[in-house]
Amino acid sequence: MNSKDERRRLYALLGDLPPRRRRISARLVGTEARDDYLLEKLVLEFNGLEPVPAYFVRPAEGRGPFPVVIYNHAHGGDYALGKEELLRGRAALQSPPPAAALTAAGYAALCIDAWAFGERRGRTESEIFKEMLWRGRVMWGMMVYDSLRAVDYLSSRRDVDRRRIGTMGISMGSTMAWWLAALDVRVKVCVDLCCLTDFDEIIRTGGLDAHGIYYYVPRLLTEFSTSRINALIAPRPHLSLAGIHDRLTPPEGLDRIDRDLRKAYARAGTPEAWRLSRHATGHLETAAMRREALDFLARWL
Repeated sequence: MNSKDERRRLYALLGDLPPRRRRISARLVGTEARDDYLLEKLVLEFNGLEPVPAYFVRPAEGRGPFPVVIYNHAHGGDYALGKEELLRGRAALQSPPPAAALTAAGYAALCIDAWAFGERRGRTESEIFKEMLWRGRVMWGMMVYDSLRAVDYLSSRRDVDRRRIGTMGISMGSTMAWWLAALDVRVKVCVDLCCLTDFDEIIRTGGLDAHGIYYYVPRLLTEFSTSRINALIAPRPHLSLAGIHDRLTPPEGLDRIDRDLRKAYARAGTPEAWRLSRHATGHLETAAMRREALDFLARWL
């Protein structure tokens, strides 16, 4: 089975999703000039069910088109934070926050509120999951759908270089980064932090409750492993940063993924484009991880 067919098969597991070619609309609700970047506050219409609030930032100097990073926020039980993580960061991240770090390096960035987070909160994650399940939808599928439409939106902006779209995030945002890159070849670079979790290993080590209910896709393990999903990113550059004390990424699972992806990237002819980098830390970004992520983006994006 070729990669295109594999993507179709993976996408089909994500439940009853809205049409991919739905018209996208964007409403600008405010702009701010921050110290070193410009901020747009947006409301995006992606899915026909509820609006998607978003932040778009770009360097204060220059008109673009800029390379752009889709920044995927984490979970952490902080439903109020959502896309604010782009501007403010969180305890697990280094300073400065992602918006300041990325724009200082010359990138634009977009972050959307995922279902149940930020301006989309009001119902619990459990409520949303249960209603979607009744209606034939999968919460993770709807989250991924919005991220895929974010790529569509960015590709329509004149100040964005559509040939240079990357994605990154920590924790839940890490998982979104590698799913998004696996499903959409327009994403040229993937950087994930602290959540490249081997599904079978998280079961073996009793870690299923470490992830929220949003994470679980019916029948996923009957057809895909973590390695098989991530192999769909090859030959495009992919950096995974992991903490050796992080219970969400058991070391034996990381070993398995690394072996599998080394083979996948070797077959693709780009062995240098895959890197798993382990650090003596837990579920958080260190200064060394931040530097490595920015260096990887600078090399490949």
